[in-house]
Amino acid sequence: MEERTALFGKYEVGKLLGKGTFAKVYHGRQIATNESVAIKVISKDQVKKEGMMEQIKREIEVMRLVRHPNVVELKEVMATKTKIFFVMEYVRGGELFAKVAKGRLKEDQARKYFQQLISAIDFCHSRGVSHRDLKPENLLLDENEDLKISDFGLSALPEQLRNDGLLHTQCGTPAYVAPEVLRKKGYDGSKADIWSCGVVLFVLLAGFLPFQDENLMNMYRKVFKAEFECPPWFSTEAKRLISKMLVSDPEKRITIPAIMRTPWFRKGMKKQEEFTEPTEGVDEKSDGSDPPKFFNAFEFISSMSSGFDLSNLFEKKRKAGSVFTSKCSAAAIMAKIEAAAKGLSFKVGKVKDFKLRMQGPNEGRKGRLSVTAEVFEVAPEVAVVQFTKSSGDTLEYAKFCEEDVRPALKDIVWTWQGDGSGNGNGKVDCDQVQDRLNED
Repeated sequence: MEERTALFGKYEVGKLLGKGTFAKVYHGRQIATNESVAIKVISKDQVKKEGMMEQIKREIEVMRLVRHPNVVELKEVMATKTKIFFVMEYVRGGELFAKVAKGRLKEDQARKYFQQLISAIDFCHSRGVSHRDLKPENLLLDENEDLKISDFGLSALPEQLRNDGLLHTQCGTPAYVAPEVLRKKGYDGSKADIWSCGVVLFVLLAGFLPFQDENLMNMYRKVFKAEFECPPWFSTEAKRLISKMLVSDPEKRITIPAIMRTPWFRKGMKKQEEFTEPTEGVDEKSDGSDPPKFFNAFEFISSMSSGFDLSNLFEKKRKAGSVFTSKCSAAAIMAKIEAAAKGLSFKVGKVKDFKLRMQGPNEGRKGRLSVTAEVFEVAPEVAVVQFTKSSGDTLEYAKFCEEDVRPALKDIVWTWQGDGSGNGNGKVDCDQVQDRLNED
């Protein structure tokens, strides 16, 4: 890929930042906003050859649940017939461990990064997501010196290994992994993350790894026994906390809520409001006579015909959305959605002729769930319906889409975007839809 190549007319692709076995990462610029991004380009053929296509699809869905100030944001996913493009937040400050390479950190500075790491991990665990592979190259710093965990949920993808001269030995990564993971038996990913966070905290304060040995088997033995010594400059409270995190039995390992209650962790914390996810704004203005919006069908059709449906999963106006196609009229679709919502005791209000807002009956983790549904015209007798969370908890919204909406609307659904399931029709016939578009 040459420098300054335009991608989908939206991103200017610049220099190569790094590469792995089947992925390359480029610096990019969003043309409309001039914002810097990182663009990961993955070969579909190689992913298929490795049998990882389904895993990547699952991981993308995971990323929709994990939006936090201390996690690198996955902004958009696009696909052609041969490549998958992940457009991510560009983090300028480099790796956190490049700082440690220059010498251990002062306790207050190490504590700040550790607080941000635990905050992010706690949020992700609340969404049912574990990282399972926290390691030096996944911990970055932005221009404000704030921690960002990169590739959260995409850790199965091989990354370029960087050598900072301190932590990357031949057994660098295993030195961060919990003993139960090294044993390759079943394990709890959230408990394994806590172990890895303990190793990270130790390294920040010490400037070296807690478990290291020239002989790989000796190092494994130390990990299995949780055999390590804290340097004399560690404070008593820091030693106590690390010793509770680096416990070989995961059932006896300290939990995240308990970590957050320790005086050492709480010291110097800013009084911040609980992190809340971005919500969708609802356009209240309408003269009531607008026809259904014309959905940008090009990417919808091309992505489905490519057999890898990722179109616009992360566009600003389609965050955490659920999309289906229907052969019914816009009016019939709206009536069916309204009836289904009322059947679930949701309050329903019309925003526009082809846009509804629905509010759940119960208080959830982040207040009442509020969802908008909008109908877009693709072609005569082909409509696309988009559900979007306006407010509330993302996990509750996902359950609403999966367990409530799908069964209630099965009579009008042609196909759900992403799984090809419909009302007995199976995979959508892309040629049929393309023919209808051509008729226009």
